[in-house]
Amino acid sequence: MSKDNSDNIPKHIGFILDGNRRWAKKHGLPTYEGHLAGYNALRDLILYSADRGIKFLSIYAFSTENWKRSKDEVSNLMGLALRVFKTDMREIVDHQIKVCILGSRETIPPKVLKAMEEVEEMSKDFTRTTVAICFNYGGQSEIVDAARACIKSGIEISEENLRQHLYEPSIPDIDMVVRTSGEQRLSNFMLWRVAYSELYFMNKLWPDMRSSDVDAIIREYNKRTRRFGGN
Repeated sequence: MSKDNSDNIPKHIGFILDGNRRWAKKHGLPTYEGHLAGYNALRDLILYSADRGIKFLSIYAFSTENWKRSKDEVSNLMGLALRVFKTDMREIVDHQIKVCILGSRETIPPKVLKAMEEVEEMSKDFTRTTVAICFNYGGQSEIVDAARACIKSGIEISEENLRQHLYEPSIPDIDMVVRTSGEQRLSNFMLWRVAYSELYFMNKLWPDMRSSDVDAIIREYNKRTRRFGGN
């Protein structure tokens, strides 16, 4: 596969995974199969993005609002998450990729949480690429939790102090947010880190994403002129 020749590789891409259920319906499959196909696409994109030199990837996998879905779908998603973190995500770690989980640890089933924390521990010292899995995550909740942490520590609530108390402060602001399925909204994703992000909305359903789409994202990023309010 030919690669984009540009040297301007975004440091941090945030992916809002959208369209798994629609993909399943389109193909006459159960919803679970759509989520499984979505994970398979995600694995390939993570590995290829690391090859392209992208240092940070943030993945919106399960939001705090997703608990409102049907009991059966949530149960299936937790089962898939257990499989992904217990077995499949180990393949990502084998490629020297660091995995960290952003979001509230509350309400996550104990087996899933244990598998998550094991993957984090296994990969904590890797520096090739960092993949932040936003799981049981909400952007507003992250900011509120950061403010509470400042208050608990007895420090002033300032931009710098809030940044240092985000779920994983070492993860930088996002250069480009990519959302699939044609929807054009942020849905409470990484609200602090997207303040000046470029936004790219793709019409593909997430399970149809391929590694070649990473090249398309990089090309699109190179068409943009970044502005940060002062120019």
